[in-house]
Amino acid sequence: MSAALFAGLVASAHANPAENNAAMLQLATDKGCMACHSIDPKPKRADGLPPIAPSWREVALKYRDDPVAYRKLTDTVITGADPKARHWAGRVGAATMPPNAATISADEARMLVNWLLVLVP
Repeated sequence: MSAALFAGLVASAHANPAENNAAMLQLATDKGCMACHSIDPKPKRADGLPPIAPSWREVALKYRDDPVAYRKLTDTVITGADPKARHWAGRVGAATMPPNAATISADEARMLVNWLLVLVP
């Protein structure tokens, strides 16, 4: 992890909620997450197809009562989604989440997942 990124993430641990949200959104953008995901649910695309991936608020709602969601979702970020376990089928595009181990560290993935899981109380 670069020193600048590490310093920014450590600073976000002591940040107010708006600063933390900005830091996590920047991390998600830098790591390419926002190419497929959004914070809030999106309507169907102009071509009539569903969004590429679930919004993070939808993920937070789905997993908010699961005590090990952070572990499952962090693993999914790092290793990718199982194409046979399409629990978003019909609500998002047919592509599954690819492995991201070359793009994001486990610590960064864990921070993003913990952040997105609290987007919905």
